[in-house]
Amino acid sequence: MDFLIYVRERQQEIIDALKKLCQIPSLNEGYDENSETPFGAPIDKALKHMLDLGKKDGFIVKNVKNHAGHIEIGEGDELVGVLTHVDVVPATGEWKYSPFDATVKGDKIYGRGTSDDKGPTIAAYFAMKFLKELNVKFHKRVRLIMGTDEETQWRGIKKYFETEEMPTFGFSPDANFPLIHGEKGIYTFDVEGPYEDSPLLEFKSGERYNVVPDYAECKLLGNYKDAFKDFLKYHDYKGGIDGMTYYIHGKNAHAMTPNLGLNAAFILATFLSEQIENNFVHFIKDHLSFDPYGEKLGLDIKDPVMKNFTINPGIFHYTTEGAKIGINCRYPKDFNLKAAAQKISSKLKKYNLTYHLKQNVPLHLVKQDDPLIGHLMAAYRKITNDQENEPYTIGGGTFARALEKGVAFGMVMPGRKDVAHQVDEHIYIEDLIEGTAIYMEALHALTQKDVKI
Repeated sequence: MDFLIYVRERQQEIIDALKKLCQIPSLNEGYDENSETPFGAPIDKALKHMLDLGKKDGFIVKNVKNHAGHIEIGEGDELVGVLTHVDVVPATGEWKYSPFDATVKGDKIYGRGTSDDKGPTIAAYFAMKFLKELNVKFHKRVRLIMGTDEETQWRGIKKYFETEEMPTFGFSPDANFPLIHGEKGIYTFDVEGPYEDSPLLEFKSGERYNVVPDYAECKLLGNYKDAFKDFLKYHDYKGGIDGMTYYIHGKNAHAMTPNLGLNAAFILATFLSEQIENNFVHFIKDHLSFDPYGEKLGLDIKDPVMKNFTINPGIFHYTTEGAKIGINCRYPKDFNLKAAAQKISSKLKKYNLTYHLKQNVPLHLVKQDDPLIGHLMAAYRKITNDQENEPYTIGGGTFARALEKGVAFGMVMPGRKDVAHQVDEHIYIEDLIEGTAIYMEALHALTQKDVKI
């Protein structure tokens, strides 16, 4: 059977399901491990919405302590895992359409989560649903495993695997086609220091380590209004003044590609460094600003498979309680964490600031000649007829690395702009349909009796 034709005939059903899921504003509201809604009511609603859908359609479903859940079909000793997530990042900035309305406009669906990761979740779900409707025999079990905390600390999926079976192999539809066979290491640290006696009263920018902040503001003692207006006009930046508060706008981007964003904190620190003496400000300007590859800190490294080291200072907080900069890095092979810490600490001394390691997640790599990659690529090529694009590596951190053997597989198509975490996030309807058909092909191939991975 031609799976793509089958999916096209059910296109509206898929669109309607995605709209319903995206209309749940599943933002993390904080964490309480013992609560019935550990990450807040909206995320809990999104998880249970998907589990209820699976139950209604006749799948085996399981809610794991309201931290994660799965939808299962098939039989056999081997387990194929498809890992997605239902949480989303905040919808800051100025959107064309309300970020939680899931607006269909032309050939796209706009809304937070349409690309990351609710669109792919729906595509994977309908791939399973349609194969079930077609009475396809699954000689391996397939689980759509849905996490709830992917955009922050992965506590949901960690809790899941404390009690649940690790898949034999699998994939996460939370990146790009044709296939991601490796992901850089993710290294997060904080820079902290004291409050100083200076004209700078407050400085705030960013909410997440893994997002380039698109807004920054500060409060200043003294009159710097004319200088700030001149600065905005000269550089053509968007900002303003409200009493003692000076604010400026930048552009969001994912931390794995900080070069695609415009960090608002860098802009504001650049202005302040020309006006006042303050260690917090001058460290940002001297060693962080407009340097996505970490050259100023001496962290720049590159390898032929995983490419450049990248750095994203995503959280800036300066008040009478002290100073903090939260920094997220993505590193390739041969990166030396201990040497990096020494270099950073050495730079910080001049500014009376200190280094604090927060988290290190090692890189994840599956060799390109692995049979799993061969079967997934064959499914992709059959549906798209793309015979040119090859598997590659990224700086992002997907749930693929939560698997002992897993890769990231879709759904952003080659040539499309990756709009995850950005204003006006969207998914092309055609990509949603093709992605669903690709997952049908992939799951059908991977669950055949004679297929060994």
